[in-house]
Amino acid sequence: MALPDLSSRQLRAFLALAELRNFTRAAQACHLSQPAFSALIRTLEASLDVRLFDRSTRSVQLTPEGRRFEPAARQLMQDLRLALGDLADHAQRRRGRVHVAALPSLAAGWLPQLFADFRARWPGVELALSDLLSDPCLDLVRNGQADFALAAGGARPADAGELRARLLVTDRFHLVCRADHPLAQAPRLTLRKLAPWPFIHMRRHSSVRQTLEAALHPLAMNTVLEVEQLATVTGMVEAGLGISVVPALTLYQFQRRTLVTRPLPLPAGSSRRIYLVQRREGSLSAAAQALHDLVIERFAGRPGA
Repeated sequence: MALPDLSSRQLRAFLALAELRNFTRAAQACHLSQPAFSALIRTLEASLDVRLFDRSTRSVQLTPEGRRFEPAARQLMQDLRLALGDLADHAQRRRGRVHVAALPSLAAGWLPQLFADFRARWPGVELALSDLLSDPCLDLVRNGQADFALAAGGARPADAGELRARLLVTDRFHLVCRADHPLAQAPRLTLRKLAPWPFIHMRRHSSVRQTLEAALHPLAMNTVLEVEQLATVTGMVEAGLGISVVPALTLYQFQRRTLVTRPLPLPAGSSRRIYLVQRREGSLSAAAQALHDLVIERFAGRPGA
């Protein structure tokens, strides 16, 4: 059975007449002339193929079919008001949800203040964060579970298929060592000067390790430990177990009096690239677009952006 075409104006007219039982007063309540109001009621009854009102010179009454339709009409109008209100709230970012996937180093060091600033502007928007390595971040975006990702790569992490990537910043590398280490005061750092010293490496699946190994090739470091987390690197270096090389965006983890960080000259093109990755097709929600734009705005002012 084909559904009839009903408009909100028809439903409002029906409910006004059902309540006021007078065409003149109901037309005034709907801000319509009486002929225009009467035409709305006639077209509604024609669309439904049923008489909704009994009319006489003295009164207007709902028919049995009209009484049956009245609660459904009220529910339809209530649902429409709620749907439109919810849509307006999301469009104006009074409500909504944004899910970001990001590298742990960005999630811990750079995103907290940005999230705080976003929440201050739009407190009704729920924020969700997945702090993962680059490949799982991209999977979340690809599967539609995250709105966008902040991921790393030596080249574009997603330049084909269903994802697109925008370069945000190139992240240079720094030596980190104890303040009493000979390299802390070495006049000029080179990769060859680092090679003999015990080295704390990230695991091979991390973007830091992959970028660094590409820059070091064919030079091999004197690796004594491989760890998962940059916080672990901090502790191991501070304990004197070795030196390490880390991206500039992670230096907040090494701000200790016992440690020294120094820019490390690497071959051209050996920086870690940070990308904003999103699905190629489809648009972001109003809330996700606002956070997306804020990320780009903040990164635009960083060195290497």
